[in-house]
Amino acid sequence: MAIQHSIAEEKLCDLESERRVLSAMLNSEEACIEAYDSLQAQDFYSIKHQHLFQLICGLYERDIRPTYIELLKEAHQLQLFNEPREIEEIQYIAEHFIDDGNIRYWIERVKDKARLRIFENFLRSSYRKLMEKDLDDVEQVLLEAQDELTNMTALEIDDRVDSPADLAQLGYDEVERRFLRFKEIQEKHKGVLPLDGLTTGFDTLNHITLGYKPGDLIIVGAQTGHGKTALALHTAQAVAVEHQHNVLYLNTEMSRVQIALRWGSILSGIEHNLIRRGELSETELSQVLEAYSRLRNSGFYSYPCPNLTPEKTISIARKFKVQHDVKLMVLDYVGRMDKINPNLAEWQVLEQIVKTQKMLAQNLNIAVMCLVQLNEDGSLQGARRMKNECDLMLKLIPISEEEIQENPELKKYKDPNYYLYIDKNRDGIAGVYLPICFDKTRQSMKDAERIAL
Repeated sequence: MAIQHSIAEEKLCDLESERRVLSAMLNSEEACIEAYDSLQAQDFYSIKHQHLFQLICGLYERDIRPTYIELLKEAHQLQLFNEPREIEEIQYIAEHFIDDGNIRYWIERVKDKARLRIFENFLRSSYRKLMEKDLDDVEQVLLEAQDELTNMTALEIDDRVDSPADLAQLGYDEVERRFLRFKEIQEKHKGVLPLDGLTTGFDTLNHITLGYKPGDLIIVGAQTGHGKTALALHTAQAVAVEHQHNVLYLNTEMSRVQIALRWGSILSGIEHNLIRRGELSETELSQVLEAYSRLRNSGFYSYPCPNLTPEKTISIARKFKVQHDVKLMVLDYVGRMDKINPNLAEWQVLEQIVKTQKMLAQNLNIAVMCLVQLNEDGSLQGARRMKNECDLMLKLIPISEEEIQENPELKKYKDPNYYLYIDKNRDGIAGVYLPICFDKTRQSMKDAERIAL
């Protein structure tokens, strides 16, 4: 019996794979992110390995690089692994199983063994039911076992199938929630709809979209020099500075200094060129320095990365989601990203990039904003089908002097010079032109003000 038990245990666990995963996490940030995202402590067979995994993840969540030394410090504080033999084993793991290049393979081996152990528990519990239950209703017993087995063999939690009862309950709950919310809006908020997600930075756009929601992919298009980055930073200001949510800004074009100088102008209201030249009065200097104190206390994280790839965006986003719980990621801009496959046509590359960002938004439950280039005719440069992947597509379109003179609607606004055009809106109306004011000298945007009649 002991020999049989040993063979069964060997089939249900893979301690070498567990050690390789833990070692890779201690030696590679990429491996740490991959394992954090894919595994749970209970996936490890060894109790000791479960504790090590939890300690490594705890360090990483606090933005402490998980190394052998840091792991020992953490274990000491928690009064874990105090025996010399245990410390030697941890050191052995850290030094002898480094294999971050094949981390996904070792993670899958750990997960497969965990699933087999779940299956074994299922078989054992099913056998106990056979021995203990009255088996008059055989069909019910088999149906319960079938349901449990189906749930157990699902590939991912997101792959579940909604039954008619699930959908009916979901609809019931949602309609009731929205009905009660609408009543509250009428009674407490004077008919103004509260946001379902993050502020867009524009009241008119908030009213139509109810904000950028988790899982949304937002595409912002404009021609070169027509405000893509300014709009992204305007949104970041509203989300990260004014509402204190964390934003990750992936920048493929500007240097760290250029981004910092733009923020000085945006938050102080002083012309960007004056700040760049240092042509400031003492009062203006104080305004700019005070602006940076606001930035210091915000949730804006900037990551300049000229050699950005889709795979790298996934890795970076996972890291910042874990460590900083980012709510919005901005990719500036798609056209500057490195090709996944040099043999693909440009439209195929751009389409694949956007598909990756959509999956990223859904998997991490964050909003993702991608900036794209527009052709002179207003079409998407390189990939029209990118539009199919997004939930919201916005275009920045300059308003000519002739149009201001000829369009009576525009005369109802004070100094509009750009449209924020809603080209696509999966959850609401589209084809809407929202007049805005874009001050290029100060890199600022706002809704165009209506003139009181």
